[in-house]
Amino acid sequence: MQLTFSIIIPVYNRPQEIDELLLSLTKQTYSNFFEVVIVEDGSENTSKEIVEGYKSVLNIQYFLKNNTGAGASRNFGMQQATGNYFIIFDSDCIIPPNYLVEVENALMNNYTDAYGGADAAHDSFTTIQKAINYSMTSFFTTGGIRGSKKAVDKFQPRSFNLGMSKKAFEITKGFSKMKIGEDIDLTFRLWEHNFETQFIENAFVYHKRRSTFMQFFKQTFAFGNGRPFLNKKYPGTAKITYWFPTVFSLLLLFSLACLVFDIQIFALFFGFYFTLLFLDSLLKNKDIKVAFVSVITTLIQFFGYGFGFLKGQLLNN
Repeated sequence: MQLTFSIIIPVYNRPQEIDELLLSLTKQTYSNFFEVVIVEDGSENTSKEIVEGYKSVLNIQYFLKNNTGAGASRNFGMQQATGNYFIIFDSDCIIPPNYLVEVENALMNNYTDAYGGADAAHDSFTTIQKAINYSMTSFFTTGGIRGSKKAVDKFQPRSFNLGMSKKAFEITKGFSKMKIGEDIDLTFRLWEHNFETQFIENAFVYHKRRSTFMQFFKQTFAFGNGRPFLNKKYPGTAKITYWFPTVFSLLLLFSLACLVFDIQIFALFFGFYFTLLFLDSLLKNKDIKVAFVSVITTLIQFFGYGFGFLKGQLLNN
């Protein structure tokens, strides 16, 4: 089958991010047809002028619609697209030059109706963004479930870097109205309809994520809060490992309380773990500052997701 790619990008008040993303798409080594569909989701600060500047070098469609959220905007973009395979990016991504080549090669070798790719930290990212990337992708923090062949669980494609055939979109109807976890919900529905998915290791993007500790905490809290709803909606997908951040956070607080009574054994365990994280991040990022901040972002990630999950669990029981 001849693949024709349509890249779908929802955007909300982030013209500067769209500029960086579109610039990266002009550098693709892929020589066949691909189009870009920008869906402006009711933005006050629109990307229209930025998009206009790329129409001479990219095949772009631009749509401005009322604000309905990212999931609905992705669906709208896929409805307007002319390709037979849709690729979805978040607006805060930068795409490596060989991305589309890697996707085509992988799909021609092992066709699946959906795929997901990993994310990496770009050299231009801030220290916090690089540390967040480490915390979200490291085997020692998430088990590699967000994009690694070493993952401890079956990979669930995420919406910042996700591909789906037109056929799969038409049958699943795309993203639900969920605001958090809508990409995981879509993955489960793809599997329910017997669509195969795969992880394409070399189809990674540079994903900026959040730029402050508070933004990252709110994001991870929302992720954790949404998981129990998914567990309830798809009972067969619930796993005991989803409790790990909650248990970790509570045990860490317990270990600190034990220090008051001069009981150090538990704190020593956590000290060893955070030392391991520091060294692993230092090895990967080659930056001692990023390595130090990676310990902080990992703490934020565990506490955010852990207590968000606990709240969601209480509300969904």
